[in-house]
Amino acid sequence: MINQFRQLNPINLLFLLAYTFLMRIAIFYETPSQLNFDFLEPFARLLINIDLDNAFSASANIFFAAVIVFSQALIFNRVINNHNLLAKPSFLPALMYITGMSLFMPFMILSPALIANFLLIWVIDKFLKLGKSANSITTVFDIGMIIGIGTLIYFPFMAMLLMIFLALLLFRSFNWREWIAGLVGFITVFFFLAVFYYWRDNLSSFYQIWKPLGNKFPSVFQVNYNDYLVLIPVAIIIVLASLQLRENFFRSFISTRKGFQLLFFMFIVAGASFYLKPNFRIWHFLLCVPPGSVLLAYYFSNAKKRWFYETLFVLFVLSIQYFLFV
Repeated sequence: MINQFRQLNPINLLFLLAYTFLMRIAIFYETPSQLNFDFLEPFARLLINIDLDNAFSASANIFFAAVIVFSQALIFNRVINNHNLLAKPSFLPALMYITGMSLFMPFMILSPALIANFLLIWVIDKFLKLGKSANSITTVFDIGMIIGIGTLIYFPFMAMLLMIFLALLLFRSFNWREWIAGLVGFITVFFFLAVFYYWRDNLSSFYQIWKPLGNKFPSVFQVNYNDYLVLIPVAIIIVLASLQLRENFFRSFISTRKGFQLLFFMFIVAGASFYLKPNFRIWHFLLCVPPGSVLLAYYFSNAKKRWFYETLFVLFVLSIQYFLFV
């Protein structure tokens, strides 16, 4: 299966579509009676009043989530191939993205984090372009605005602001205008939101938006480890990919090395940002899937022993399905 997706063969589009729905057999088999979809953060609903909470039946919710994941996988695949992060262009990034988006039941429904992943993929593309342009002020400003829009959809997305500064450290020599441009882009979005609150004579509520920034990072976690056993194969593949990446690190292009460093930090920031959302849901970690998928794809793109990597991937998929059904 991996060998098939190592090729940029158009027939793989059909295989990916079938694979997307195949990985969701468990949730279609045990469809919940009702699923809610919070499209926007409550503070943004005064600006865009779209009520989608109960707009879809449970089956429709799962179906549209699968279509969105498939669409995101194709966009993500194009971005990674365009920036040459893997040995050669392939459909492996899309395959790993769809696999990662199928790890847990909550990943398979419509959620703000799922919608925000469109913006996260767009941000990744713009970050990877930073080192290829003479003047990146406009690009950084755009990234700030995209993060601002993503924050309206899902508040923890704001943590990606930190990635602007990390990306500038990696890809650019210091230019204070570029460092400010990202913040200006972000503030622009919330400036218009503040004006709207002011017109509504509700400016005090605008200040409440920022309360989660005062949350302390939790020191104690209540975790049911049985729910996360499915991550063991993921951890094994990531370790193998890291060893392979270290072996090839200094033989890779500088832009490739910096790209993987950027994605590593993005993975950490996306995961740690859960504390910005009180009573966060497991689907928050959908934000970790795009950067994590690149590392998984890197291993399967560079692995040599076919019998081993094909068997490893099959066991990975079977373990996902097993833990989804039990």
